[in-house]
Amino acid sequence: MTDRHAELDAALERVISAARDHLAAVKAADGRADDDEVWRAYVELNNASNGYDELLLDAFGEVTPWDVEAIDPDEADRQFGVGIGGVDGSEAEDPHPRIISVRQRRDYRVPSVAALLRLADAARRTNPGDGDTSAVETVGEAVLELMQAGDGSLGALDIPELESLDGVVIVAEVESPLDPEAFEDTDGTGPFALNDGERVVDRLDEHAYVDLDEELDEDEEGDGVDAGLSEPPGEGSGVGEAADRR
Repeated sequence: MTDRHAELDAALERVISAARDHLAAVKAADGRADDDEVWRAYVELNNASNGYDELLLDAFGEVTPWDVEAIDPDEADRQFGVGIGGVDGSEAEDPHPRIISVRQRRDYRVPSVAALLRLADAARRTNPGDGDTSAVETVGEAVLELMQAGDGSLGALDIPELESLDGVVIVAEVESPLDPEAFEDTDGTGPFALNDGERVVDRLDEHAYVDLDEELDEDEEGDGVDAGLSEPPGEGSGVGEAADRR
């Protein structure tokens, strides 16, 4: 056996070993997101596959189906923030040891309370959760029911029965994590209040979606005699005043 063959055999064994280690790490993580061991095993498998592919190409001009590039573990950590503490397991110094608190507010207009309650009732009957099949009676109850029936985020409220208005997202640095049990159910300000030493670090304003195509269509319908005006728009026609009084 030539040295070239021996190198290829060794590279293939590294791929097989790395694949086994990766599978073991995935099984151990059991679906846990951003697991350090899975990340380390992924990097090892990626780089072993890349090394084997390059050796095969150099030796025989052949390639594998694996379209991968070599990964620098330290550089990947810096860019993507995966594997806290570094792939080598050493503990990195954290310049921002605080806890962050993400607070979001979005307002909605309710065109029809009855329609909203009907939708929430249907969601509760479809997925009763804790077995509660009683009628949904309030707007607040309806909103929470729809969020629970969805993914738990405000995206579950993107429905015709609620008209989304403006909103805001605030990121704050806080001293300690939230303890919901420390506040009464009717306390709407306590969980969001910042204590001494805590501060807002960033803010994002959200503006309601405007359908520009629909606005353009409305503008076009409002021009000329065809739009039902008594005379073509022009000086003294009063078109601008009518639009302001809508």
